[in-house]
Amino acid sequence: MIIFSGTRPTGRLHIGNYLGAIKNWLELQQKHDCIFAIVDLHGITTPFNPKTIKQDILNVVLDYLAAGLDPKKSKIIIQSHIPEHVELAWILSTITPLSWLQRIPTFKEKVALHPEYVNVGLLCYPVLMAADILLYKATLVPIGEDQLPHVEITNEIARRFNKMFGETFQKVKPYLGKGARIMSLQNPKQKMSKTGGEGILLSDPPSVIKRKIKKAVTDSGKEIIYEEKTKPAISNLILIYSLFSNMPIKEVEKKFKGKGYEEFKENLSKLIISALAPFREKRKKLKKEPTKIKEILGKGEKEARIIAQKTLLEVKKKIGLT
Repeated sequence: MIIFSGTRPTGRLHIGNYLGAIKNWLELQQKHDCIFAIVDLHGITTPFNPKTIKQDILNVVLDYLAAGLDPKKSKIIIQSHIPEHVELAWILSTITPLSWLQRIPTFKEKVALHPEYVNVGLLCYPVLMAADILLYKATLVPIGEDQLPHVEITNEIARRFNKMFGETFQKVKPYLGKGARIMSLQNPKQKMSKTGGEGILLSDPPSVIKRKIKKAVTDSGKEIIYEEKTKPAISNLILIYSLFSNMPIKEVEKKFKGKGYEEFKENLSKLIISALAPFREKRKKLKKEPTKIKEILGKGEKEARIIAQKTLLEVKKKIGLT
């Protein structure tokens, strides 16, 4: 089974990315042919800094490797380095009805978030995402629930292509995995963000982790109990503790029964700092080995492009361009 997933280089990876996605990736790479991308072409559909984007991309690569993605088991690529992504996206865009794109919720959300930066690329984002997946004939895509409409439209585009030009693409299945939805430390009703400054980055030093946990909002009362509806803030922190300690939520509640938020936060800080120590050390070491990073990316791109070129040639033959 071929698996494809990617991350935009819009900020360094945080614990929400790790607990909700990357932990699943580490399991998937043990049994499947995985391609993990830094989708930089998606990243430029919203405001970005051309002076820092190269370093932003490198930061995600370092985070991937330090978190445990194994270049011997997975292909790690930078999307823009493989031009077949864009070429297939253009071909697919010519058979994709405009109405399909206009109904995608994330387009409306991005327009509301960046009203000054509404562009055609943002509207066509789902077609490029479909091309990312279909280019490698991937049949399983690890995603968050908010990305389900993108997998649905990928399948609609694939079915339309198959109907028009002959059987080419298989059905793509979303993989929601066992990960949790980690929320913001300042607003537990929103997902933790890479760009808001409140997320705990995998690369944050101990002092920063301690400060962010200390400043995390809590609910009224003092009880350390998990109740998403009435106590969303402390529930989010309990969930983080549970995932990093591999301790069931009920056991976390029992451990901190009768203790206050301050003591709980102090313990949570220590737990996260300890859990991320190997990541910080590995990342620090990798940062000093640019040649090794270049070789890893070169190998991944070379192997991925063999698949990409084969798929694109098949598509071109089907539509009569060769």
